[in-house]
Amino acid sequence: MKLHQLRYLAAVAQSGLNITAAAQKLHTSQPGVSKQIKLLEDELGFQIFIREGRNLTRITPAGQQVIDRALHILQEAQSIRDLSKELRDEGRGSLSIGTTHTQARYVLPDVIQAFLKRYPQVVLNLHQGTSEQIAEMVAGDRIDCAIATGSEQLFSDLTILPCYRWHRTVIVPRTHPLASAGRLSFKALAAYPLITYTFSFSGPSSLHQAFAKAGLVPNVAITARDADVIETYVRLGLGVGIVAHMAIDADDRQLKAIDATHLFAAHTTWIGFRRGTLLRKYMYDFAQLLAPHLDRRLVERAHRASSTGEVSQMFEGIALPER
Repeated sequence: MKLHQLRYLAAVAQSGLNITAAAQKLHTSQPGVSKQIKLLEDELGFQIFIREGRNLTRITPAGQQVIDRALHILQEAQSIRDLSKELRDEGRGSLSIGTTHTQARYVLPDVIQAFLKRYPQVVLNLHQGTSEQIAEMVAGDRIDCAIATGSEQLFSDLTILPCYRWHRTVIVPRTHPLASAGRLSFKALAAYPLITYTFSFSGPSSLHQAFAKAGLVPNVAITARDADVIETYVRLGLGVGIVAHMAIDADDRQLKAIDATHLFAAHTTWIGFRRGTLLRKYMYDFAQLLAPHLDRRLVERAHRASSTGEVSQMFEGIALPER
């Protein structure tokens, strides 16, 4: 059994059993991939894949166990390579981050500026998307860490560390009736079309749940990923906006921000690293720049934890900063 055979096996499994696609991903030939997988099956003494002609149609139960272990071995091999890089030069490398538009636009600029000042030779790749899209980046091994809010169930392969809390804020044109209506209520909000963030497909929307507790259904007219887009449509008078508080421009002369902390529960933004991987020094430092309470020892302990419950216990009593 050779490491490159496990690499071929993983590529086929991750390419939907398409050997041609796996070969392209590996920059090798299709016959070469097929031959190595057959040699591995011969050595093991059982089939990893069920075949119809030359096509692979499904994975056998025993084959799935092999693939799961192969992925773990390949991950450990990459960790050894990463360790070698870190020992040779801690200040070089790359960091790929998957995050939401709101975090990328309103939270990360100062963090990234400080990070690149500290590590000018580290290449930083910033990928933006919804929680589902970030989860796909994790599954495709395209990013080193994820920064998101909620949807933790999509990220079972990550060590999730809480960073800070934020609240929703309502925005309206300064001439809107709500701008001078006093303390905001769900009943008042339900009377207008709403413009807010794109909802996750992974579970019920916390916005809808909040309205439901008040016995109301929100009239969501438009959803968008970016707060800037939401604000644009609010300025056009197409609805009442609901955005993250950190996305508010205090100097905006067209829009008024209305406090909604008494209506909507706070949200926790987290950073997640793939379990079992080696975290390089600059990864710890990036996490601490994002959330100062995430010192290296705490991150290391959490990353070695055996369960999400154990990680949660580590953060009991730690007051998360508000944004």
